[in-house]
Amino acid sequence: MAAASSLLTEERFLCSVCLDVFTEPVSTPCGHNFCSACIHKYWDSGDSCQCPLCKKIFSTRPELQVNTIMSELAGEFKKLAQVKVSTPKASTPDPQLPAEVLCDVCSEIKEKAVKSCLVCLTSFCEVHLEPHQRVAVLKSHTLLDPVKNLDERMCKTHNKITELYCRTDKAFICVLCFKTDHKHHSVVPLEEEYETVMAKKDEAKANIQKLIQSQSEKIAEVENSLDASQIEIEKEKEATIQVFTDLIRSIQRSQAEFIEAIEERHRATKEKAAAFLRELRIEITELESRSSQLEQLSQSEDHYHFLQSFPTLCSPLNKDSTSTGVHIDLCFEAMRRAVTLLIQRVDEIMEDVPEINMKRMREHALDLTLDPDTAHCSLVISQDGKQVANEGTVLKLPSNPKRFEMFPEVLAKEGFTAGKFYFEVQVKGKTSWTVGVVRESVERKKNAEMSVLNGFWTLELDKGKYESSTKFSKITLKEKLHKVGIFVDYNKGVVSFYDVDSKLQICSLISHFTEKLYPYFCPQFPENGRNSAPLIITPVPQTD
Repeated sequence: MAAASSLLTEERFLCSVCLDVFTEPVSTPCGHNFCSACIHKYWDSGDSCQCPLCKKIFSTRPELQVNTIMSELAGEFKKLAQVKVSTPKASTPDPQLPAEVLCDVCSEIKEKAVKSCLVCLTSFCEVHLEPHQRVAVLKSHTLLDPVKNLDERMCKTHNKITELYCRTDKAFICVLCFKTDHKHHSVVPLEEEYETVMAKKDEAKANIQKLIQSQSEKIAEVENSLDASQIEIEKEKEATIQVFTDLIRSIQRSQAEFIEAIEERHRATKEKAAAFLRELRIEITELESRSSQLEQLSQSEDHYHFLQSFPTLCSPLNKDSTSTGVHIDLCFEAMRRAVTLLIQRVDEIMEDVPEINMKRMREHALDLTLDPDTAHCSLVISQDGKQVANEGTVLKLPSNPKRFEMFPEVLAKEGFTAGKFYFEVQVKGKTSWTVGVVRESVERKKNAEMSVLNGFWTLELDKGKYESSTKFSKITLKEKLHKVGIFVDYNKGVVSFYDVDSKLQICSLISHFTEKLYPYFCPQFPENGRNSAPLIITPVPQTD
């Protein structure tokens, strides 16, 4: 048997599907042989049963039996092949290396593929690749380094290999695609397109190198700018520290001089008061002496002496006693007012620095939660009460006097009648929205203009434009808002809006509040999915 099989050519024992020696070969009614598993898999992947070689179509799937003679011949041929070719030892894959492409033909232990065939759409290990290196028919196949997902190179419509390239649609196509959907397009073989693109490789590499050089120069420029900025920052810090140190020293010196002047004035006043008290005590002593003399004189029967002495004892003392107290003249009120104004002015200047102003506002940050009792029936509120979106679906909600019924609006649960408060709202990904504060009695059941007069202090994005509820001033921003900060000083009647990213003020609305104010949120309408992102009440970073 071995001698006979050695006289036969190898092609007779190769399955045209897997291109390996037959395993359980079966014969189709048209007389061709295939591995049992290969032909059944081939038929399972198609809409009809046809022979892979002659393309004859069978109306019903034939019941195939193993061809025992061909099976024995194939077994003998395998033994001969094993003598000629030694099986390489399987290597243990390195877990740190990328996943290897495995042989598609190996049945039990999968060996590492060394080549992939674009004609067979199969990856082969060294043993199963051997026929492609020896058999004339297989030598014409296109081999390349192992690649995964070879089936992706098949046309999904016609189940044929994509060996053409459509320059019009920039797509890989098969021959049948060219005859149908791409008939009048510019279509070339993949090899031709490859050569065309390869001809542009050097130019593309040169352009990439130019871009790399350009980006590297930009990196160097930024790094140099950062170095220069660091130097400038250090100088600015030193200058600022020096200015404030001088200010502190000046204030401390003025404070010391101020206190010393007050104490000196007090010492002078005490001395003056002491002298005045001494004079008063002397007067009292003299007056007590006169009183005693007058008592003695009243007991005398010498009328002449009494009348002569009485006027002298009753005459006023030669003292200016019109001042009955010590007037302490502390004329420092003007200085205190001036220092108070200076402090206020310094605070105003400090608040002109965005980072400092933002930090001070964030000291009044609130932890807000959306109130579902006020939410319009089209709004969906997250479980934590921090997000609200309009998904375009009307929900069946119980009637509530607090609920908005005209527009997709909702309030926070927390309301305020005094003090300062601040919160931040993420508006990223939205094409229209409105946020701010409203008074408690704002209209909820009917259509009302969004204005300060009607109790709205808001900022909105509508048709690409930003506008406040005063509608008097035009708002122009360099960058699109991603997060809005809202700061309210109830006592001063001010509502201010900020770009959280840049920390710059957008606008400020001045009014007079007489009712409780509530944070207000309106995600507007979905706009066919373009405005479906939610408004999000974000946590405010804690300040030191």
